Amino acid sequence: MSGPAVANTAGEATPRRVRPAAPGLRRTASPGLHVPAILLTPAGLVIAALTLVPIGYLVFTSFTDYDKRTLFTGAYNVVGFQQYADVLSSADFWAALVRTVLFTGAMVAGSVVIGMGVSQLMLRLGSVVRYLVTIVLIVAWAMPNVATSKVWVWLFQPGYGVIPWLITKLHVFGDVTQKDFTNSFWGALVIIWLLVVWQAVPFIALTLYAAQTQIDQSMIEAARIDGASEWRVYLSITLPFLRPTLGLMTILSIIWDFNVINQIILVAGVQVLRPIATLGVWSYLTAFASSDVGTGAAIAVITMILLLGITSIYIRNLLKSGEEF
Repeated sequence: MSGPAVANTAGEATPRRVRPAAPGLRRTASPGLHVPAILLTPAGLVIAALTLVPIGYLVFTSFTDYDKRTLFTGAYNVVGFQQYADVLSSADFWAALVRTVLFTGAMVAGSVVIGMGVSQLMLRLGSVVRYLVTIVLIVAWAMPNVATSKVWVWLFQPGYGVIPWLITKLHVFGDVTQKDFTNSFWGALVIIWLLVVWQAVPFIALTLYAAQTQIDQSMIEAARIDGASEWRVYLSITLPFLRPTLGLMTILSIIWDFNVINQIILVAGVQVLRPIATLGVWSYLTAFASSDVGTGAAIAVITMILLLGITSIYIRNLLKSGEEF
């Protein structure tokens, strides 16, 4: 087979010889972008059906006066941004937002601090005990929210709860065996805080423990030889190394704890549910208890926008930590 002509030293054109292709081999074009798109289509359709469609319907509902009448007749009116104006001008919204921020901060602080302590403890345990602790942490983290919440309610149950019995035996607050902690404002807050922190600590502790195992031990040994205390070693070597992971764990905890709804509803009694209602609980009570679905949807959309802002911080820190490593 002859290819295009090439000029020789005499200026005459001579044909270039092209090596024939090996038998059985054919030159194929590189796949375009349509091939990955086709492969991802089934997963994309599932995500759209289970996530994007409900979110779109939620946003649409927030612009309507969807209420109990709509449930029976299907009739509704598009009211535009009126629902959002009513929500943002309501004192209940700002009170719920403040409660959400304060409660989220308390839960995140407790989860991160205790998780850091547990991760440090795991470094000092023997291999057998560390495996047992790891299994216990995984089981605690994997338990469903509903089952866990019910167990914690039983622990504080008046009459036969283990926690009131232990508090009574300490002789600090007197006899509290008949006290219903779930129907008191501060009692419900403490139980919910303990429950959420107990569920969040395993993931944080195991993640920080895995990160600490990657620290160069020669640096720690050199610091100890120079006379540094364990506290100084942790502050000067361990903590700076853990800062990217610790930052991501904190942002994730904020996102999770901002969305805490099930634990509050399942633990708090009816008398204290509204006084401690966060944005998520207030949206639930407005949409289902008061049958004002349109306003509840508007509250949920506002909450989603706030979480998107927090998620953007998480993604930015994630990319930044990826660049550092």
